[in-house]
Amino acid sequence: MFKSLLRVGLAVAVWAAVSTAWAQSGPTLLNASYDIARELFAAINPKFVEHWKKKTGQDVRIDQSHAGTSRQAQDIIQGKKVDTVTFNQATDVDLLAKRGLVASDWRKKFPNNASPYYSTIAFLVRKGNPKNIKSWDDLVRDDVKLIFPNPKTSGNARYTYLGAWLYANEKFNGNEAQVRDFVARLLANVQNFPTGGRGATVAFAQNNQGDVLLTFESEVINIARGDEFKALGLEVVVPPVSVLAEFPVAVVDKVVDERGTRALATEYLNFQYTREIQLLLTSFNYRVHEPTVVKATADKFPSIRLIDPVKVLGPWDKISETHFASGAILDQLLARRR
Repeated sequence: MFKSLLRVGLAVAVWAAVSTAWAQSGPTLLNASYDIARELFAAINPKFVEHWKKKTGQDVRIDQSHAGTSRQAQDIIQGKKVDTVTFNQATDVDLLAKRGLVASDWRKKFPNNASPYYSTIAFLVRKGNPKNIKSWDDLVRDDVKLIFPNPKTSGNARYTYLGAWLYANEKFNGNEAQVRDFVARLLANVQNFPTGGRGATVAFAQNNQGDVLLTFESEVINIARGDEFKALGLEVVVPPVSVLAEFPVAVVDKVVDERGTRALATEYLNFQYTREIQLLLTSFNYRVHEPTVVKATADKFPSIRLIDPVKVLGPWDKISETHFASGAILDQLLARRR
């Protein structure tokens, strides 16, 4: 009898221990992000794991997926189980919304058009800036070769394309024929179109291709100052005018509802708006919105006039259809390179 009671007691104790462990453990979350965000989220995710543990008592694991955001969006459409997206191009989130994977009003789910931080397109040049690159005009010269990702696969590169288009639109007072010619000349100067930002960095900094690398301001600063390529003496050029590049985030509704991770996913994205993470973002050279952080880091970023594509070219749906759809303006201008 005693042995039976002992066995029952042990069973209850084991079940209680398992139940407690299960209650304290938590789910996993998969975040899909752009190609050059590896180091950023390697810094953010452990802080969120600690935050979630303190708030809920649960251990949570954050898994990451990195690639060009257009490719990421296609993977999600094809069934990849991603809980959250932290992209660098609104059109790729809109594509998910059109497929019913993300809320149609996703921009209203989080502050600042669901963009916790923002950047712009800047230039990385060789030591001493031998080609004397200062602005977009210098990028269409015959003696200048460029490196940036393929706009067909990279949100990063689409911002570069838009930066050139918006600059030329102002320069030529909206004369579309002249704008097209300017952007076509810039595209003709591209020596290599890698599929994503990481490949572009390798082509320029490691393989010594091109005179100028075009990518996010945050990335050119990181490359120039980072240990990997610091010995090359690469220099950052921030043009006086460039494009506003927002970094949209969204919960993938279909996946979080299937997996029961909506609360976790929402908290994960909201966490990026906290002062702690806004300050961390500036250490990766992103521009942020939190007022006290903006004030504290004001001398970190050069003065620049940013043009919002939506205010000039209309909603992102229109921009995507006019410029990036199959056979649209981008394809027409790329065809001139052949």
